Amino acid sequence: MNTEEFRKYGKQMIDYICDYGQTIDTRDVAPTVDPGFLRKLLPDEAPQKGEDFKRMLDDVETKIMPNMVHWNHPRFFAYFPAGNSYPSILGDMLSSAIGSIGFSWASSPAATELETIVLDWYAKSLDLPCFFRSDAKGSRGGGVLQGSASECALVCMMAARARAIKELKGNHVDVHDSVYLPQLVAYASKEAHSSIEKAAKMAIVKLRALDTDSRGVFRGDTLRQAIQEDLAQGLTPFFVVATVGTTSACVFDNLVEIGQVCREVRSIWFHVDGAYAGNSFILPEMRRFKEGLEYADSFNTNPNKLLLTNFDCSAMWVKDVKSLTTALAVDPLYLQHDHSSAIDYRHYGIPLSRRFRALKLWFVFRSYGIVGLQKYIRNHIALAKRFESLVNSDDRFEVRNDVNLGLVCFRLKQQDRINRDLLARINQSGKFHMTPAMVRGKYIIRFCVTYEHATEEHIGKFWRRERDKTIAHTVVATHYAWEEIKNYAEETLAAECPEEITEPVPTTKKPPKKLTRSMSTRFSFTRSVSREIFERQNSRSQLTDGCTPIVIIDTDDILESLQRASRMNGERSSNDTYDTDSTDEASN
Repeated sequence: MNTEEFRKYGKQMIDYICDYGQTIDTRDVAPTVDPGFLRKLLPDEAPQKGEDFKRMLDDVETKIMPNMVHWNHPRFFAYFPAGNSYPSILGDMLSSAIGSIGFSWASSPAATELETIVLDWYAKSLDLPCFFRSDAKGSRGGGVLQGSASECALVCMMAARARAIKELKGNHVDVHDSVYLPQLVAYASKEAHSSIEKAAKMAIVKLRALDTDSRGVFRGDTLRQAIQEDLAQGLTPFFVVATVGTTSACVFDNLVEIGQVCREVRSIWFHVDGAYAGNSFILPEMRRFKEGLEYADSFNTNPNKLLLTNFDCSAMWVKDVKSLTTALAVDPLYLQHDHSSAIDYRHYGIPLSRRFRALKLWFVFRSYGIVGLQKYIRNHIALAKRFESLVNSDDRFEVRNDVNLGLVCFRLKQQDRINRDLLARINQSGKFHMTPAMVRGKYIIRFCVTYEHATEEHIGKFWRRERDKTIAHTVVATHYAWEEIKNYAEETLAAECPEEITEPVPTTKKPPKKLTRSMSTRFSFTRSVSREIFERQNSRSQLTDGCTPIVIIDTDDILESLQRASRMNGERSSNDTYDTDSTDEASN
């Protein structure tokens, strides 16, 4: 492809991206395909000769797009936002075109210095402690852009491990670091992200997952007790993680209490994970949740979640850059240069090669300004509060979290099994996409506002006036998320709890079908196992991240379900109301 062809096809791609954004609401939010579907649609081998660009674009539209989960869809309410915007896309395009590999100042001076400057901008906009900024007087800290919050957790844990082992070694420099690994203990709450557990596995250290209070908050007393127990056994506490905006319910840990405990133990590195909610500190009214951040050694937040910047882009700040680079620096001769005073970001993370991520973040800050970004986040909060009020207005439902940002955790006041089927019906429709979590012992449905241009119309019933030729004004009810959720709830209750339905089903309409076992588990993101199998697992995750199925341990429900299935099989010949398979009820 030459320059003129790129110019031509590049314009076509821009048009395609614009059309995609403008018509995304006409697509299903998520597909209902099975694993392996794409192999059946594509050739077994790559083409021997280059193909026409139009044909490639046609295949994207017919084979790829219908089978994508559209994270920037107005009716995508799952996970947390996949931050995206046109300024960010343009910055990413330019970064790709430049194609620099910015591992050192010498390899790309402007890329290095822009990253430093933008991260200082970012820190100021969030009102972070001055010691996290490279431009603050007397500061030894600074920021860096990583690929994800998982990378941030790992590199901070590695830095903390190196610092702790150095202290334990003392003058015994000949002793290998691995000798001290069994002595090290990290701490996080059971609501922390699973990336903390993965980081501990990669660092080969012990992780203690601690309980939270009744609201899901990680508290200082719990941490202090665990640390005292481990110190009494001769262990070395070296790393503590607190979360602002947990994955399950967007809970804010008590940073003041945890920070004060960490300060009592010299060997501890205190890391604060704010992947989603940390961005909300750009709002003065949200800064009460960052009280205690002055105790932290490091902090991360993802502009690719709540700051309109497309993936990948995770910001991380450390109080002492030297502690980080000492643990990670490798300096072969061919990478050395004469500018020793300059920053080399290759010492700040795992990879040597680094993308020019700062460019897209710079574009976002300059395009929206602080005021524009604040307006965007405030809108998400307002819409979440609106949805919360709608849920609370219906006695059949309840809200199970404190709604401080864009996430509402809700459920029917029914058994978990009923709520799993409700979520399955919602997701199976393709009209909406939501995910579950376990909050305070209950299976809940997570409803998160994610769409950049979301309005009240996308959340609840919205009444608009339409002009008609024969009538001056006609009031039309437009149904959106909440109205549809209530419809699916009524279907679920009619199928699962027919004894609770007081109104007779019209004879012209069949009663709602009960979901098959496979459909229910698939679209409710659950997996049922027996207690025996669960306890035999060699590796069970202590922490969750909202991305893996919720494991349901079947006990007496199995027998009850098999009995129900047996009765239904006996009636099947004369009643086709239900659609079941041979294992339909085994795990319900």
